Amino acid sequence: MKVHDKSNPVRYIPDENRYETMKYRRCGKSGILLPLISLGLWHNFGFIDLPEKARKISRKAFDLGITHFDLANNYGPPFGSAEETFGTILRKDLSPYRHEMFISTKAGFDMWDGPYGNFGSRKYLTTSLEQSLSRMGLEYVDLFYHHRPDPETPLEETMLALDQIVRSGKALYVGISNYDAEKTAEAAKILGELRTPFIIHQARYSLFDRWVEDKLLDTLEELGKGMIAFSPLAQGMLTDRYLEGIPDDSRAGKEMTYLEKNQVLSKLEKVKALNEIAQSRGQKLSQMALGWILKDKRVTSVLVGVSTEDQLTENVKSLDNMEFSDDQIKQIDSLLSYK
Repeated sequence: MKVHDKSNPVRYIPDENRYETMKYRRCGKSGILLPLISLGLWHNFGFIDLPEKARKISRKAFDLGITHFDLANNYGPPFGSAEETFGTILRKDLSPYRHEMFISTKAGFDMWDGPYGNFGSRKYLTTSLEQSLSRMGLEYVDLFYHHRPDPETPLEETMLALDQIVRSGKALYVGISNYDAEKTAEAAKILGELRTPFIIHQARYSLFDRWVEDKLLDTLEELGKGMIAFSPLAQGMLTDRYLEGIPDDSRAGKEMTYLEKNQVLSKLEKVKALNEIAQSRGQKLSQMALGWILKDKRVTSVLVGVSTEDQLTENVKSLDNMEFSDDQIKQIDSLLSYK
């Protein structure tokens, strides 16, 4: 039960039972435990969104024991606005609990004009992190990622930049995102020689996108690194949102570039079949989709993006059932034509 300070009714005091409701998993061989469900701020935290909604979602997340909040320099829109919104939420609500939080941000995609606002140079990464810290009002982040491989900049330069960022006190740990297995191993070798605390890889992973199973998960396990999955619900396709078609106010209905109508329509029959399996398990489709990823202990956490507090609560309930029978796994694999 949440306790309210009657002398200051607007002051946020988190649920005192928050650490009893969440489950945590060790991130590779590091000292860090992450919640199995983490909050991603890719959507619904930009300046185009309602700030009070973002504030309520953040409060609810912390009440549920979600300690990990994941951002990037270009989250919004516009670029940088998710970090600014989160900075406001920190000042208003969460700053007294900063020591209980694990905050990450990233740089690697297009951020500002000119030759220094993209990819993986030392100039870009260090400058971007300075800007991110300013937007959030923080002295450091717990985790800083290189957001994607850079085909032009030498990997040594990018990894040395991450190492220097840790040594400067601007980040406690580093990670990489969207790297394949081979580049991940190369990055780990460089960072290992530098003794840089590289602990995690963030990769796209869902029932509809299983590329990490081919080699990356094995590589990360061998290296002793964690893995956190983004887009685990395939931008909302693995929910009950599209079971009856495409609502006008949905992501696909608004024709956003990262989820188009034809993507949804091409998978609609499989979505409906997966939903029947979820119902047989006593779950919503979204809960089964999250539980299916988390059944693999090599996955440290899944990042969810939500538009309401209720959605977040529903997602956390996926932790109540992460066990799958052999028949259910075979049924899902057969439905998705996987191996």
